Amino acid sequence: MWQRVMLMTDEGVCAVRPGTDIGRYARVLSRVHDALLSGDRPPARPRRLVARSWERVRAQGVDPDVGRPAAPLPATEVERRRAGSPLNRVLPELRAALTSVADDAAHIMVITDAQGRLLWREGSARVCHRADGLGFTEGADWSEGSVGSNAIGTALAEATPVQMFAAEHYVRTHHGWTCTACPVHDPRSGELLGVVDVSGPAHTVHPTTVALVGTAVKLAEASLWRQHEGRLEALRGVAAPILSGLRGAGLVVDEHGWVAAVTGMPGVERVAVPRPDRPVSVHGVGVFQPEPVPGGWLLRVEDTSRITLTLDLDGMPPRAVVVGSARWVYPLSKRHAEVLALLAAAGAAGMDAGALSVALFGDRDHLVTVRAEMSRLRRSLGGLLLARPYRIAPDVEVSAPDPAASALLRRSTAPGVRRLVGGR
Repeated sequence: MWQRVMLMTDEGVCAVRPGTDIGRYARVLSRVHDALLSGDRPPARPRRLVARSWERVRAQGVDPDVGRPAAPLPATEVERRRAGSPLNRVLPELRAALTSVADDAAHIMVITDAQGRLLWREGSARVCHRADGLGFTEGADWSEGSVGSNAIGTALAEATPVQMFAAEHYVRTHHGWTCTACPVHDPRSGELLGVVDVSGPAHTVHPTTVALVGTAVKLAEASLWRQHEGRLEALRGVAAPILSGLRGAGLVVDEHGWVAAVTGMPGVERVAVPRPDRPVSVHGVGVFQPEPVPGGWLLRVEDTSRITLTLDLDGMPPRAVVVGSARWVYPLSKRHAEVLALLAAAGAAGMDAGALSVALFGDRDHLVTVRAEMSRLRRSLGGLLLARPYRIAPDVEVSAPDPAASALLRRSTAPGVRRLVGGR
């Protein structure tokens, strides 16, 4: 059993508090690391975030004495991923916010893709040289399964900003480092695009680095949103002549389902992601057939019949079956199946992000994760799901199984789902 002794910051992102004796704290962490890996009684327990990460990497068989990742990707593949990454479009903002600061403070700025592969690395030449010795180079895999607990890999695994200091890193050769990482999401879809990280020698750790990296990521996401608005504005120029000759309701949307223009119906912000072989339902209007247009899709109203949503939660995989003028099926992840069961039970009142966080994770600390999951789910179901709060559209007839009769829901560990199963 761990002693009921906490290290300096049990919760929160920052690894240290202002005024911490860095040298002394690093020595305590080293003793904790050695004790836990050898099975001895540690002098204190690590932060819960760090403990969860160590449990994951031990289960994945990461060797704490072998810290180099596998061979990096070839330069041609790195260039291909850079060219295809949306983060390529916000490099100027990230460089302006972080590169000069990193260079001055003996740090490096690193940007990875959503798999933890390093795409860009800039900053102090001396620190870059030191990072080369760890294999912390462009093309390297810095996920937890590759190199153990580290800010980049753990930020990907936890879907949250992470700062790691000294022996909080699982691999011993990383103990001389501190790193602060923050995930970057596509503001249009909630999709994880990658991670921005600032790393340097352990003695340079500072809690303000967390705010610095977080602010840079917010600026980058804001820039992505402005670029999105610019593309929507260009799409409106395409939409105007098309919609002017349309009979009945219609919309022009981009490839993510964001609406550029409408005619013959109330304005909506977003619909399900259009596909050529699948109708799109729009709350309060009906079912639309998508047709490609330059830069997006034209949606023509096809049918205004009532829409039904059936949750087949124990299928392989679980699925949502939508019937309007046609029948189509959406495969569901376990998490999305749980969310739809919760929303079906909530009815017209719905649930906000905080309530869903409590229902899925037992706390309100996972708002970013919840919003990203809901964004992905709404990309599929579009107008069937409304926001603010999240709820199933009132004109959709819902058929959901008895929670106590669903094997998937009975196996769930989500607190809110367990309450549904128990009838409370």
